[in-house]
Amino acid sequence: MKKRQWTGMWITLLAVALVLSACGGTSTGTDSNSSLSETEGGGAASTTLTIAAATDIESFDPHNNNNTSSEAVLVNVFDYLIKNDSEQNKVPGLAESWEQMDDTTWRFNLREGVTFHNGDPFTSADVKYTLERVAKDETLKQNSYFKNIVEVKAVDEHTVDIITDGPDPLLLNRLSKMGAGILPAKYIEDNGMDNFLKQPVGTGPYKFSKWTKDDRVVLVKNENYYGDEPKWNEVVFRVIPEASTRVSELLAGGVDVAASIPSTDIARIEGEADKKIVKAPIQRVLQLIFRQTEGSITADPKVREAIDLAIDKQGIVDSIAGGAGIVTRTSVTPGNFGADPSLYKTSLYDLEKAKQLLKEAGYAEGEAEMTISVSSQYKEQVEVVAAMLEQAGFKINMDVLEPSAFSERYSSKSFKEIFMIGIGNSLFDASNNYNRYMLEEAKGESDYNNPEVEKLLQSALVNMDPEAREKEYQQVQQIFAEERPAVYLYQMEGVYGTNARVNFTPRSDEMFYADEIATAAQ
Repeated sequence: MKKRQWTGMWITLLAVALVLSACGGTSTGTDSNSSLSETEGGGAASTTLTIAAATDIESFDPHNNNNTSSEAVLVNVFDYLIKNDSEQNKVPGLAESWEQMDDTTWRFNLREGVTFHNGDPFTSADVKYTLERVAKDETLKQNSYFKNIVEVKAVDEHTVDIITDGPDPLLLNRLSKMGAGILPAKYIEDNGMDNFLKQPVGTGPYKFSKWTKDDRVVLVKNENYYGDEPKWNEVVFRVIPEASTRVSELLAGGVDVAASIPSTDIARIEGEADKKIVKAPIQRVLQLIFRQTEGSITADPKVREAIDLAIDKQGIVDSIAGGAGIVTRTSVTPGNFGADPSLYKTSLYDLEKAKQLLKEAGYAEGEAEMTISVSSQYKEQVEVVAAMLEQAGFKINMDVLEPSAFSERYSSKSFKEIFMIGIGNSLFDASNNYNRYMLEEAKGESDYNNPEVEKLLQSALVNMDPEAREKEYQQVQQIFAEERPAVYLYQMEGVYGTNARVNFTPRSDEMFYADEIATAAQ
């Protein structure tokens, strides 16, 4: 009991320190022309929308990005065959309709009269080039989601058949997520991929203007967009890793929407008459992923269980997250196919048992040394987790990286014992969470290997019976609850600060569709 009280006191002190730190933040380099602002004459508002995020895009190749921050920007430039609306319903995009022809073939009827930003017409040739590229090039970060596509047949200029190597219950989900952004075949063939990445071309409502790495992406209105007229002349995505700076920029009028607002800054923003806080549950679950390579301390199941029991998840939610989170023992949260409700809203905090397990594993206090790598956006969370683990007898080295450096380390699978990450679910399906634990995917990252789990996951990938498929994923979750290849901390809630003149409703998939954001006057 005393230890739990000490933990709560430590968290409270840290939260106070964060408040003081945030209050000391200053605006740096505010560009008053880059955000929604009144003209000098007090007339109509500017037609530029500025959004601040913690992480930059990886590139303008929709097939070679692997983070939500990238997709949140690229959805404005590259269209999918199928879109997810704000309620995650499948709606027409570049495909007006679709039907399943047999177990392995889907036919898509494409929208006519669509042009790319450079004026090239959109045809079935672009769909064939795009999907076969991401399906066949194993070096692309999105390849694993599309490698089951064996061929795309151009039936005619505006009809394609997509053929998979077996039944695929997730094809429509794949075609409405990052990796399915349609590329201009002729433009790339004529100019090469390197030139495309410098001057990217899509069919979306906004066109590429400029990308200054780790600073901003600037998009401009596509006057020839096939859908409703885009709302903004310019959309700017600013990269501001430091939360205190994002908040200061919002308060100073430098940005219209700021993502990932710390709980300690909510009252400060709400105290401004022209600013507001908006929140929404998101699919992202904050978690610790363990390396189980032979010889690694986290290969020991008792060590992993001790880590789980040593962490007071609710304490983190209540303090660092300001209550904006739900504790969980699964990363498949409600709203995703395959969720297991019995593991949601549950936690197993037991500090004394954690200490005992560590002793049983053969470690005296301070001998169980581990490194936790994390992006700087979760710096406060990892500090609290480290303190809790040290209470249980672990020795923790924190490896806090800038988001871009973390992304590079993540892609190269070069973390040590543990990395902390918030993982979303763009497929809204359990496979998105658990395919990383299949034998081939796990190599070099976690090195997890369980033949029973492998069999279940492989089966679920081709199981067209939703009820049976759901049970397979629930069985996997029960195994994971015992084996702990990861410890799930809590489902996160998106917390955004906005200018009151902007109407912004957060999406559970964390996308920033510019045309879903309007001024109060619109």
